[in-house]
Amino acid sequence: QPWASAGGGGARPASQGLRRCRVPGAAPSPRRMYRKEKSIQLKSSSAALYNNLSVLRLPGRQLACFSAVHGPSVNVVTAATDGLGFSHRQLQAKEGGMAVSTSVLTQAAWCVLPSRVLLVLTSQKGIQMYESDGSIMVYWHALDVTEHPPGQAVFARGIAAAGGRFICVGTSSGLVLVFDIPPKGTNITVSEILEQHRDAITDIAAELGQAPDVAGDLVTADDAGALCVWSTGEEFTLLSKIPAFGCTCSSVKLWNGVVAAGYGNGQIRLYEAATGLLRAKVNAHARWIYALDLAPETGKLLSGAEDSFVHVWKLSRNPDTDDVEIEHCHAECVTDTQVCGARFCDPEGNSFAVTGYDLSEIFRYGRV
Repeated sequence: QPWASAGGGGARPASQGLRRCRVPGAAPSPRRMYRKEKSIQLKSSSAALYNNLSVLRLPGRQLACFSAVHGPSVNVVTAATDGLGFSHRQLQAKEGGMAVSTSVLTQAAWCVLPSRVLLVLTSQKGIQMYESDGSIMVYWHALDVTEHPPGQAVFARGIAAAGGRFICVGTSSGLVLVFDIPPKGTNITVSEILEQHRDAITDIAAELGQAPDVAGDLVTADDAGALCVWSTGEEFTLLSKIPAFGCTCSSVKLWNGVVAAGYGNGQIRLYEAATGLLRAKVNAHARWIYALDLAPETGKLLSGAEDSFVHVWKLSRNPDTDDVEIEHCHAECVTDTQVCGARFCDPEGNSFAVTGYDLSEIFRYGRV
């Protein structure tokens, strides 16, 4: 049963830019590309939050860092790539200064800039930025409660490094805060506020490949399902706005001028970043998608959802027609697990990690 279609809604032959795939679980993949490796134990379980896993590969060292949020704390684990040896750190949500509060964290992510790497935490109170190992908090930004209507939840969510020197963070009021990050020190400033969204931001992603000149290098998504594509610079410019269609966009990625968006109805949709044109949609999961990730060097797309499945896809452009193509490569059932985080562990997509709701470990998978 084909389950990939073009933007017009009808089935689309592979020769017109899409591979036909089969429903997850209907038949085994022709080959297994990945196998399970030694998992990483956490000090506490992972919360049911979108994109609740971040991975930082330490260059030149056989080490990787993993983070997952639970309540007011984030678990940070440094692990050897062979699965032997771990070190743990827990960071707490803070309310300015060093006072520990009961604020709940909503996301944690490493932001890799050319000059430095920061670990960014978002919560109900504000935004914290740490040195990459979590040892020193270098910046705190409190959320302005007066921006929200009475009774509406206040939080920050959606984190991405962009434009070489910026970190963008979304808020529950639909604003996107753009922070200008110096090469070192704590002189971090809010350089711009993007105001195109009406609903809470769910995710933000920066270009991971080589974007065409006319395409943007940042995409933002919200609870209603609307997407905005931006061009970064001294001033951010809105290039295209992709309207909502009645379903939350929980996770979004941007690669080679293609926006990959995951939705609450289990669909993955691919859009042209420059125009907002829908190029493909895939009924990828039976339940709500919680996480997407992209391997920039190969165009592999990773998706994880409430249906306990993790899928690996391959994105590409047809050199003759410039059509966007998507191919299903691998399916992994994480038994009895509501997947809430999924990330590649390397830029080639040769390994990936998965977190699940109420699960006190991170599953790892590597190429066969």
